[in-house]
Amino acid sequence: MTTAAVSDAGPLIHLAEIESLELFDAFDTLLVPETVYEEVEAGGLPDGLSAVADELVTVDNDATEVVDELDAGERAALAAAIEHETVLLTDDLAAREAASDAGVDVHGSIGVIALGYGRGLLGRDEAAARMRALQRETSLFVTEAVVERGIRLLDE
Repeated sequence: MTTAAVSDAGPLIHLAEIESLELFDAFDTLLVPETVYEEVEAGGLPDGLSAVADELVTVDNDATEVVDELDAGERAALAAAIEHETVLLTDDLAAREAASDAGVDVHGSIGVIALGYGRGLLGRDEAAARMRALQRETSLFVTEAVVERGIRLLDE
């Protein structure tokens, strides 16, 4: 099964914070809008980011109806996911809701870890440890319940 995804800044930053950028290899193609790349770069480009982004894409935010509450990177990522008919990777609740409303499949950092486990990039215990690390060691706000639900998904 071929999988392609577009990421906004959140999963790129949060997975870099726990040194897990290699999990993006679970996707056959990872597209990063130029706007998102510039946002991440402004905060200090994580080591290895250029190696996981298969293609920087330019999108016309005006070509797609997008939600005003989203920042420029989230709007660009959603527009690119719609345009390229891919999964959207985001940890932002408003972006997740907008993607769902637009009929776009959406996953966050925990979903990237779960896919990495499913594709054999890491074992179950390591996947669970990285999910917990997202909560403890990163700037991502994620509840214990969400982390535990992600860990339960590993066993299904």
